[in-house]
Amino acid sequence: MKRAITSLLIATAVVAAPAQADTLLGLYVGAQAWNMDAKGGFSNDASLTEFDFDTETKGSFYAALEHPIPFIPNVKIRQTALDTMGDVVLNSSFRFNGEIFNVNTPLTTEVDMSNTDFILYYELFDNDLVSFDFGINAKYIDGEIFVQETGDTNNFAREEFSGVVPMAYSRVYFGLPFTGLGVYAEGSYLAIDDHTLSDYEIALAYEFVDNLAVDMTLQIGYRATSLELEDLDNIYSDLEFSGVFAGLELHF
Repeated sequence: MKRAITSLLIATAVVAAPAQADTLLGLYVGAQAWNMDAKGGFSNDASLTEFDFDTETKGSFYAALEHPIPFIPNVKIRQTALDTMGDVVLNSSFRFNGEIFNVNTPLTTEVDMSNTDFILYYELFDNDLVSFDFGINAKYIDGEIFVQETGDTNNFAREEFSGVVPMAYSRVYFGLPFTGLGVYAEGSYLAIDDHTLSDYEIALAYEFVDNLAVDMTLQIGYRATSLELEDLDNIYSDLEFSGVFAGLELHF
C-alpha cells in the first residue's frame, strides 16, 4: 500500500501543471484538538444501519514543506484520528462481516475512520494579505469497525478496511495588515463514481510570534468531514464528523 501511495504522488508531481512557487523555503508543523460530533451509519451493503455516537475530542497533526523550485509541488502530510463509539437498538436485522444481529438487539460499536492526507499543491498567491493554494490529495483511510451485542462478549463482528481516495485540494487565506489576524478556509473534496467525500475547515488565525527564527499562529475554527463510501474494502458508510477545534502552527 505504501508503494502504491508513493507511486501516485510521484505520478501526480510529473503531470501537474506549473504554478508560481514559494520564494522562500518554509517548514510548517501544526497540531489541532478537535471536539467532534459524529452521526450516520455503516454496513457491508447499501442498506445502512445508523448509530447514536458519542462526542469525542481527537487530534490532528500535520507538516508541510514549501520551496522555491519551479514545477515541483509543495508537500503536506496530515494525520487525523477519527474514531468514536456508539450504540443502537436494532429495528431490523443487521448483518456485518458474516454475523447476523436480530431485531431489537442492543448493539455497541467502535468505529475508526482515521486517515492520512498526502497533499501536493501549488501556490498561486502567497503574501500577508492573500494566499491561495490548489492541488490534489491522496487520502489514505485505514479503518476498523467493531460491532458487539451489548452485554454479550460472544456475539460480535470486526472488520478492517483501507484504501486511497483521490481528492481535489485548495486553501485560501485573507490577512488583516499589521494585526497578525487572518481567516482561512481549507478543504479537500471528491465526487467520483459512488464515493462522495469532503473534509474542510474554516478558522480564525492569530500570529502572536513573528521573528526570524519562528512564527507561531493560534487557530480557532470549525471542521467537518463527510465519508460516503460505496464498497471501500466491502465497507459502505454515510458518516459525518463535525465540530470546533483549536490549534497551534509553527513556521520555521
